[in-house]
Amino acid sequence: MVQRNFNSGVRLKMKLGVVMDPIETINFKKDSTLAMMIEAQRKGHEIIYITPDSLFIDSGIPYASSNKLEVRNNPSDWFTKEEEIIIKLSELDSILMRQDPPFNSGYIYNTYVLEMAERQGVNIFNNPRSLRDCNEKLFATQFPQCCPPVLAASSESKLKAFHEEHEDVIYKPLDGMGGTSIFRAKKDDANLSVIIETLTNGGSRQIMAQKYIPEIKDGDKRILLIDGNPVEYCLARVPAIGESRGNLAAGGSGIAQKLTDRDRWICEEVSPA
Repeated sequence: MVQRNFNSGVRLKMKLGVVMDPIETINFKKDSTLAMMIEAQRKGHEIIYITPDSLFIDSGIPYASSNKLEVRNNPSDWFTKEEEIIIKLSELDSILMRQDPPFNSGYIYNTYVLEMAERQGVNIFNNPRSLRDCNEKLFATQFPQCCPPVLAASSESKLKAFHEEHEDVIYKPLDGMGGTSIFRAKKDDANLSVIIETLTNGGSRQIMAQKYIPEIKDGDKRILLIDGNPVEYCLARVPAIGESRGNLAAGGSGIAQKLTDRDRWICEEVSPA
């Protein structure tokens, strides 16, 4: 486990597992998992690389096919993997769960494997139960005072009525990421029915509808809270020309901005939860 010798100020080295999608496919300039690994390595911790499809349980013991990993802050050569070996997850001190959505059955099953390792004393970040319980998009609906009008539903009639009321609406899946499958339907949009049919899979899957906010042109802000306190600057993801999505994966540009009074108010509303 991570420990500090308070007499000497020396931090012991940690064997850190990182569950992430294939490292060779990441976007070097924006991947936060790589940044975490580079910093962990700088602090002397050993990085053990695990892909989501390599986790398994054998006779009640959680394992993974893994590689010891060396990472570098080099956009053309950012990692070196050692030979693959199978390890018990209990051999690790901590595991970062950094698998990207979609939040599908495969993702959920992996949280159960990690939860088994947690019972054996491994620190898992984030907590597997929390990952299952806290849907990234539905979580925000706890704070309607901070949000534009928002609806989560599978009913075509309800989703269309929402559009009729607000006229300019964003529709998105509840389990996606990176701006994929996000649609904007303006007033009298001829594609409204097919957008709803496609995203809801013919009414069998809940999706999210949000009133479109023109201020997106100034950036979709990402604010970090640490122990409930906001970091002074946020990352504003500004959409490319002709785009309504600020996601960096969809061509948006990241700009550091100082928090506004409105940003701080939102943080105060959200941080207790």
